[in-house]
Amino acid sequence: MPMPKFRKVVILGYRSVGKSSLALQFVKGHFADDYDPTIENTLNKSLMIGEDEFQLQLVDTAGQDEYSLLPHSFVLGIHGYVLVYSVTSFKSFVIAKIIHSKLQDRRGKGLMPIVLVGNKTDLASQNREVKVEDGKKLADKWGAAFMEASAKDGEKCHSIFTKIIEEIDRVEKSFGDERKCALM
Repeated sequence: MPMPKFRKVVILGYRSVGKSSLALQFVKGHFADDYDPTIENTLNKSLMIGEDEFQLQLVDTAGQDEYSLLPHSFVLGIHGYVLVYSVTSFKSFVIAKIIHSKLQDRRGKGLMPIVLVGNKTDLASQNREVKVEDGKKLADKWGAAFMEASAKDGEKCHSIFTKIIEEIDRVEKSFGDERKCALM
């Protein structure tokens, strides 16, 4: 049996968009109705995707704002990002754009495995401030995957973290055979 593939993923977004709730639903299978604000937490989970086993390490971060600095630990050794905003908060959507820009400044403008997540769809019927189309358009602009979810929906949460693993593999494969060097 081959060794599990290790993937380290950072979850970023404005405060109170549900980063911890998404991570806990995925790892522990439950939605916490109340919680203390996160400073930083690391969660681990093994999962199978097709024939491959993955050891996923999730870095659940404190909420970022437009003035937050992204530490090196959010850039070095990171395979992918789940960038979360709340569909009930336009400000969180704007902050997601700022965070992405800061990531590009730190990592470079190359391909970066990202899943952009519009969270809190369970509250959207009466409080939606960000349209589905706006999230899709932004993700397309970045070359990222896009999903909407509710941290209360375990299946959707699982799909988010499965998707980031697929995005990491897609980006890694894009650096494949056609980029080989030849010595003359």
